[in-house]
Amino acid sequence: MANFADRLIKEIEKYQNPSSIGLDSDFERLPKFLRKKQVSQAIFLFNKAIIDSTFDIVPAYKIQIAFYEKYKLEGLKAFEKTISYLKDKKKIVIVDAKRGDIDHTAKAYSFSYLSPQGFDADAITLNPYLGRDSILPFLEDAKKYQKGIFILVKTSNPSSKEIQNQKLKNGKEVYRIVAKIVKEVGESTEGKFGYQIVGAVVGATFKKEMKILRKILPKNIFLVPGFQTQGGKAKDVILAFNKDKRGALINNSRGIIFAFENEDLKRKFGEKKFYLAARYSALKMKEELNSVLKKIS
Repeated sequence: MANFADRLIKEIEKYQNPSSIGLDSDFERLPKFLRKKQVSQAIFLFNKAIIDSTFDIVPAYKIQIAFYEKYKLEGLKAFEKTISYLKDKKKIVIVDAKRGDIDHTAKAYSFSYLSPQGFDADAITLNPYLGRDSILPFLEDAKKYQKGIFILVKTSNPSSKEIQNQKLKNGKEVYRIVAKIVKEVGESTEGKFGYQIVGAVVGATFKKEMKILRKILPKNIFLVPGFQTQGGKAKDVILAFNKDKRGALINNSRGIIFAFENEDLKRKFGEKKFYLAARYSALKMKEELNSVLKKIS
């Protein structure tokens, strides 16, 4: 396999779409007819229908592990099956697990998610709160297996500022210090497009910080949550891109997979064709993002 950043950029450009779909597939929100089935079967069938209706639109999928762990072994069966199905479809799989722990524990987590003997995802999100020694085992495996990592820098939730925007004695906010770590650990991992395999999670809901971070991290791909459901708009996320119109992957989870809950779309497609509402919403997002990307000069 090629360098992770190169693979992701190639897929984004192949589909002319810098967005990913988040499979936050909470069993309790699935269509009623699916909830009559066993949990693992229901979640996988839901995911499969979403994937089958959108795999020709998006370059990547982000799986939030919480909505699978919630249902214990039943959920993890669906998680593993979903990853295998996406790999068969040649899609990039990002696991949103926000792992971060001391060195030997981080090694175990990394093996579990990134190694071919584990779940074999293409990338994982990491929490840097324990410092860089909680990141380096993942980086080692990312290099070894041609994978990627996305480190939380500025998240989209409102209370993130309680920690991430706190100023230290040197006058710099915590998120800027984390950005410096991202930049340093990712050095010398650039692919042919000039981007590192170490990316940053930067929420769509904080425009000022996103603008600052884009300057600090010109070689790092931003994984951008918070689009639509949390209030992020296409005109906001334009700040996540570099002048080459690269460098960002905008994620939309609930706004796409649960689009069938929208009354207009429910009338248009019906609950049993929930996947058509997802496709409709994914195409709309692609159109919105490409519209704002045209403004980058």
